[in-house]
Amino acid sequence: METESEPYVRLASLRQLHQVMADMNTARSLADTLQTVADGAVQALGYEMAAVNLVRPDGDLVVAAFAGNSAAEALITGRVGSRESWERRLTMGEHWGDLIFIPHTEGWVLDDDDVPQWFTDGPAPRFEDEWHPSDRLFAPMYTPGVQGGSSGELLGVISVDRPRNGRRPGAWGREALQMYAFQAAIAISNARLRANMQRALVRLEREQQALRASEESFRQAFEYAPSGMAIAEMGGDQHGRILRTNDALCRLLGRPASAMRRYSFSDLVHPEDIGTLLRTSAEGGRAELRLGRRDGTYVWVSLRNSVVADAADGPRFLLTHVEDIEERKRRELQLAHRASHDSLTGLPNSAELRSRLSARLCRRPAHAGGLESLDAAYGHPAFDAVAGHGFDFRPGAEGFDAYDHHVHTVAPEDDRDDGTKGLAVLFCDLDGFKSINDRFGHNAGDAVLIEVARRLSRGVRDGDTVARLGGDEFVILADGLGRADAQDLAVRLRNEIIQPIRAEGRAVRVGASFGIGWAHCGMTADEVLKSADERMYVEKRSRPKQHRRAG
Repeated sequence: METESEPYVRLASLRQLHQVMADMNTARSLADTLQTVADGAVQALGYEMAAVNLVRPDGDLVVAAFAGNSAAEALITGRVGSRESWERRLTMGEHWGDLIFIPHTEGWVLDDDDVPQWFTDGPAPRFEDEWHPSDRLFAPMYTPGVQGGSSGELLGVISVDRPRNGRRPGAWGREALQMYAFQAAIAISNARLRANMQRALVRLEREQQALRASEESFRQAFEYAPSGMAIAEMGGDQHGRILRTNDALCRLLGRPASAMRRYSFSDLVHPEDIGTLLRTSAEGGRAELRLGRRDGTYVWVSLRNSVVADAADGPRFLLTHVEDIEERKRRELQLAHRASHDSLTGLPNSAELRSRLSARLCRRPAHAGGLESLDAAYGHPAFDAVAGHGFDFRPGAEGFDAYDHHVHTVAPEDDRDDGTKGLAVLFCDLDGFKSINDRFGHNAGDAVLIEVARRLSRGVRDGDTVARLGGDEFVILADGLGRADAQDLAVRLRNEIIQPIRAEGRAVRVGASFGIGWAHCGMTADEVLKSADERMYVEKRSRPKQHRRAG
């Protein structure tokens, strides 16, 4: 730096320094800023060489920029000095404000540490303030704040060597270097901020591009999915309202997209499936249920829901995948029907009959008035079994009730019609059926069984059960009948059966014997059927053989 006796030179230096600072703050990148800092120390402050040592994330300092000597630049740029060695430098020597000056008389102890350094050649000093080749001068840079770096975080260090005038800098030169380091710290911090912002903007743009690509991918997957898709609202007054549907769902339900937006799934679901739908929506799970078509019919679908959540607002939308399972459900129902119905007549089979009958019966005797009655009716094992389950037994007129929601099945009193209505079990056995099989073949026999099944089904009420027990045996379950009602029903059904039946091109006749049993709680299904079967045989034996069928 020029001497203080030449103010016009200092003014020119200030102008140059001002230009360098402007260049530092307008550099395009952090690397350009660092190099501008190093170049400015040489060009504006008048040092032969300068290096910018930048603090790395791990705390060590790297030579990030160098100016003044291409050979030295190639030698030390990119080399790293440990933070410990740098801290040692910044705590020794003479403190010129924020600057650190280590004279050659002390600096020799640093010759062997790991900080990258260089030495200029030249003769030994001839006078007191002449610069020695081994003198060192450092200008620490601290994060922007109040000038006076001890309160900030170390950002880096500017190292300078040998002023061009060969003298140690005076007061003006020291002030200029300290101010320069302060401005350089601001420029470097701003360059880092810009670099971070640029990286953030690039990252944001990439994320937005990825989001746009993801949205477009979702849109195409949603619109062109082969199965139905819908988006519905969650929460608020419009909970469940359909916001958007794809073409596949509109085709499945026969409704245009504009009409679908007027509905929620609860408006479209079969009334019997509304509970399933509500549970599925709440849990974000899956269910099989029926949705209404525009023509009033229903189609079986599989609903699979996913809750689309917002990090701040919680669940916002329900993404619903709707798959047509009508054909599968039809096959399942057909299989279930085959498993529970007779393949020839289409009537419920023996297993289905017992299932329906068992569903109406519990082990509680209809006449029981308390635990004592259970003991008397079924003995100690039944008493112990029921008592061991912790039921609430209440002796008295109301009896005890181990089935709180079960309506107990009772039977009319024997041999008199006291007005009690019960579950009648009519056991029907065909008379003369074997001779038709023997004379005309099994095809004729099958035709007779099919027609008898049709006549029995036509002769009972809706809700009654007509089942084929096996062979030529049929059973009718008719609830809510008194004894006289059951006997009238048996007569009407017998009269229907004895009418001529066309089989293999000829008219044949069969008769029918009916036994009437009564189901009540405390009996098993097999016990009920056995009782009706025994009564049927009593009835069959009571009639002359020639009267058992009409011919």
